[in-house]
Amino acid sequence: MVMGLLITILLAALACDKILPGKPADDSILDGPIDGLTGEQHQMFLRGDVAFNDDVFTATNGLGPLFVSTSCGSCHAGDGKGHPFTTLTRFGQTDSTGNTFMQLGGPQLQNRAIPSFMPEQIPAGAAFSKFTPPANTGLGFLDAVPDNTILSLADEHDADGDGISGRVNWITLPPYITHRPGTVERNNKYIGRFGKKAAVYDLMQQTANAYNQDMGIVSSYEPYDSYTHAEIDPEVTNQKVLDLVFYLRTLKAPIQRNQHDADVISGKQLFLNIGCAKCHIPELKTGDYSIPALANKTFQPYTDLLLHDMGPGLNDGYTEGGAMPAEWRTPPLWGLGLSKNSQGGQYFLLHDGRATTIEAAIKGHGGEAQASNASFQKLSATDQAVLIKFLESL
Repeated sequence: MVMGLLITILLAALACDKILPGKPADDSILDGPIDGLTGEQHQMFLRGDVAFNDDVFTATNGLGPLFVSTSCGSCHAGDGKGHPFTTLTRFGQTDSTGNTFMQLGGPQLQNRAIPSFMPEQIPAGAAFSKFTPPANTGLGFLDAVPDNTILSLADEHDADGDGISGRVNWITLPPYITHRPGTVERNNKYIGRFGKKAAVYDLMQQTANAYNQDMGIVSSYEPYDSYTHAEIDPEVTNQKVLDLVFYLRTLKAPIQRNQHDADVISGKQLFLNIGCAKCHIPELKTGDYSIPALANKTFQPYTDLLLHDMGPGLNDGYTEGGAMPAEWRTPPLWGLGLSKNSQGGQYFLLHDGRATTIEAAIKGHGGEAQASNASFQKLSATDQAVLIKFLESL
């Protein structure tokens, strides 16, 4: 009987290792600051690193009462992509008239609670979608891309007739946001570039919202308790928030590996030939920026930061801002080959982690990407493998 119990415990432990992946090995971690920081900036980066990876909240220091996670790093192991076990659930409605479920806990489901409280349930009638946490590396480069660059890539009405009609998600900003240089405004709305549906303006908004919605931590930027909706005293200092934002802005970008390999070179050409680069733009350039080390830099993220209709297979029925249910922001592909290191050794791709191989993720593309998907499937098995080898090098 004792032996049986020990075997049961061992199997449970092994299962937990699969469900809850640990921090990736040091040689595969997506971590570290960009080059060119001053000594003072480097200290700010280190403080932000502690806030992100070491700070753990409990009921005694502000957690909840409803929450998703107790820390930032628990959903982004080694600053990499999250695992389906750390998936966020957003809920709302199927049109863009506004989320009528805000007073019922929307838009984010807090599925955990401290003692004496009950976690939230998805309200009856609400559409919902699950989002796996993204990797955090290179975000400062994306933040520093000028608005006009993003607008130049948009083709909302498919004027060139190529079947690709990327568009901007114009969003309303919270009052604490400082506009980046060259901000473009239309009807008091601004360009969203972060989040699965490009509904977040910058990393300050992302951070303040994550403290509040993911951990139930109130700041002076988001001063309302997510449970009572009452304004309460901050549970995290402004400096802590600013340090964490700086950390996210200055994490180094993933670097392509094996770029001189013959198959990788051939795979990139196939990637271009079948039209993937129409949305996954290989190269962008930053503009003027508050952090000089990020200003006017050319980088290779493989994204256009725009919304695209991905077809009925990726339609979860959930809107966010002006982003309709089948519309998703083009995810950057840099770091793709390293992503499974933070996902327990297996890929979990697309917005909710449903695709467990790169091939499955490609085949999940519909809508504007249907032609590229079809072209991929017409490739020989050898060419498909070469293209995937290129993607794994990113």
